[in-house]
Amino acid sequence: MDWIYGIHAIQTMLKSAPQRVAEIQVQSGRRDDRLQKIYNLADQHGIPLQPVTVKKLDAKVQGRHQGVIALCRPGETRDESLLVQLAETHGAQSFFLMLDGVTDPHNLGACLRSADAAGVHAVIVPKDNSVGLTPVVQKVACGAAESVPLVTVTNLTRTLDKLQQLGVWAVGTTGEAKESLYKMDLTGAIVLVMGAEGDGMRQLTSKQCDFLAKLPMAGEVESLNVSVATGVCLFEIVRQRSMAI
Repeated sequence: MDWIYGIHAIQTMLKSAPQRVAEIQVQSGRRDDRLQKIYNLADQHGIPLQPVTVKKLDAKVQGRHQGVIALCRPGETRDESLLVQLAETHGAQSFFLMLDGVTDPHNLGACLRSADAAGVHAVIVPKDNSVGLTPVVQKVACGAAESVPLVTVTNLTRTLDKLQQLGVWAVGTTGEAKESLYKMDLTGAIVLVMGAEGDGMRQLTSKQCDFLAKLPMAGEVESLNVSVATGVCLFEIVRQRSMAI
C-alpha cells in the first residue's frame, strides 16, 4: 500500500474508490473548510481518521501534503481490454492519449490533469520505461489519476494497431514532422501520441502512427515540456471537435 497525499487527490479517492482507503491521517487541530469534506467522506465510508503531528506527516511522504495523507490499497489493473471497450462504446468520439516513455512523475501527473480536463477516455503508458502511478503523480494530478483510467500495456505499437483496427486514428507529435497540428483534421476518433521528455517518440511508435504533426515554434526554443505540449495538443482537438458540432 502507498501513502497518497494532498487534499484534492484524497478527496477524489474517497469519492471514486473509497474501498481502497485503509486509513487517513490529518494534522492535529485542523478542522478548516478544506479538510471538512474529507472528514465527512471518511465518516460516511467508515474509514478511520487519525490526528497526528505535522512531523509525523512529513516523515511519511515527500512533498507538500497539505495536512492530510491516506494509506491506500493498489487500484485495479487496467489493460487493453478496457481500450477496446471504450473505443466500441464511444465510436467516432473516442479520445485517447498515449505517452511513450514519460518517466518524470510531475509530467505524468500534469498530463493526467490535462487529459481529465479535455475529456480523454484513457491515458496509455508502456509497462516499462514509464513512471507509473506513484504518490507524486497522484498529488500533481489533483484527482485526475482517479477519474481518468491509466492503462498500462506491454507493447505500444501493438496497442496502436489494435485501436487502428477499431477505427481510431493515431496522430503522433514530433518536431521533425512536416505538417502543423493546426492544419490537421482532428475531429474523428483519435489517439494522440506524445513522446518522452528528451528523446521523443521511439522510432517503432512513430512508424505505427497514421499521421505525424508538429507544434509550430515561433521563438528560439526548439520544443516544449511534454506536459505543456500535451495540454496544447489535447485542447486543439477539443477546439476542433467543438467547432464541428
